[in-house]
Amino acid sequence: MVSPVFTSSSAVFRRTAPHLWTAAFLAALVLVLPQAAVAHDIPNDVTVQAFVKPAGEHLNLLLRVPLKAMRDTEFPERGPGYLDLARVDASLREAATVWIANAIEVYDDDSKLPNPQIVDVRASLESDKSFASYDEAFAHVTGPRLQNDAQVYWNQVMLDVLLEYPIRSDRSRFSIHPGLARLGLQVITALRFLPPDGAVRAFEFAGDPGLVRLDPRWHQAALRFVKLGFFHILDGTDHLLFLFCLVIPFRSLRKLIPVVTSFTVAHSITLIASAYNVAPDFLWFPPLIETLIAMSIVYMALENIVGGIGVQRRWMITFGFGLVHGFGFSFALRQTLQFAGSHLLSSLLSFNIGVELGQLLVLMLLIPLLHVFFRFAVAERTGTIILSALVAHTGWHWMIDRGERLRQFPFVWPALTAATLASAMHWLMGILILAGLVWCVAKYWPLKFPLGQPSPRRPLGTGTPQVHAVGHGLETETGGEI
Repeated sequence: MVSPVFTSSSAVFRRTAPHLWTAAFLAALVLVLPQAAVAHDIPNDVTVQAFVKPAGEHLNLLLRVPLKAMRDTEFPERGPGYLDLARVDASLREAATVWIANAIEVYDDDSKLPNPQIVDVRASLESDKSFASYDEAFAHVTGPRLQNDAQVYWNQVMLDVLLEYPIRSDRSRFSIHPGLARLGLQVITALRFLPPDGAVRAFEFAGDPGLVRLDPRWHQAALRFVKLGFFHILDGTDHLLFLFCLVIPFRSLRKLIPVVTSFTVAHSITLIASAYNVAPDFLWFPPLIETLIAMSIVYMALENIVGGIGVQRRWMITFGFGLVHGFGFSFALRQTLQFAGSHLLSSLLSFNIGVELGQLLVLMLLIPLLHVFFRFAVAERTGTIILSALVAHTGWHWMIDRGERLRQFPFVWPALTAATLASAMHWLMGILILAGLVWCVAKYWPLKFPLGQPSPRRPLGTGTPQVHAVGHGLETETGGEI
């Protein structure tokens, strides 16, 4: 006969056994994981220095990477944890193969090159300055090694690597995909390309930039910047809200294309001026532009609420605000212009083409949606006021927040020097030329007759008046509502 106490104890054990095993497993993880984390810490910030130089039938790639980014590699030590420099060469080559050579792809005229040969590796002190130029870096990597009596820890050393790729010609068009993002949480790569003609091109990018064309052809640079412009306008909330304000009162693609085009022409002017270093370089200038962009959204929304806007007035105001938005585009493009190569102007124009295409896509989506909204949801005038008020509310908060940031930068008048006066004269001449162009277009452009105004093509009182829809009623060409 089995004792009831024994039966009850067995049942309790069967019920609690899984929980006991789980608790034991978690306790083991608590003991093991901290040690593993210490052994495999991912560094927060990693800076990679690189040189790319084609020479004859091979291409040299010189890199300097912090050794602490080479995880899962055992480095020989001596004494109280110092790096054993006499026996470290094999470990350095293994780390260079796994973390650098296998992570980088190099292309010769769009043909991927084979895996590189690791010519040499070096352990260098963090204070070493030899990577200031290619010649110094090459001499350092191929020169004497650190003496074994140097007392350094493995995570206080830089790994210098010389990779060599076979190429067809040093005059080829080279591209590189530096997949080094896994070296740290934030990886910054500073790369300098030294073509045979001697014109050094500098690049700096964060993380994995994808395929970087070191010497792009004009159509390659143009295609890249068309994509950049297209997706930039779709990602820019403030620019989209400004465009939305343009669409609300004029839900006709035919009337909106000139207005949007004036916006594109205007921001193209200031974008190109900024790219050629004509724009001011004061610290307060970027927050000023961001504040003015928010003000432009508020103004356009309030103008929609007030009503009575003609096509002529709208495109002229849009042109003025487009000059401001162009500076905003230039801030976003500041880090991207390095990929234009020697085709800066064509890349800028291609970016603006991409912006125009993105704007046209937004127009084609917004116009039918607004037609449906005003037809089935709310009256046109009421809906215009509601939508514009929501946009004005958002833009107002942006304007206040950006204005607070702007106040943090003290405004200092520039010193009156000859260079300052010359720059001011250039800007004044540019403003006068732009004002003259706007005046000429406003005077002679056929769109100077706003919607609802008499047309000079047919005298009033003759023939049958044209009738078109305005609001909920019908309006004749003379402005009377039926």
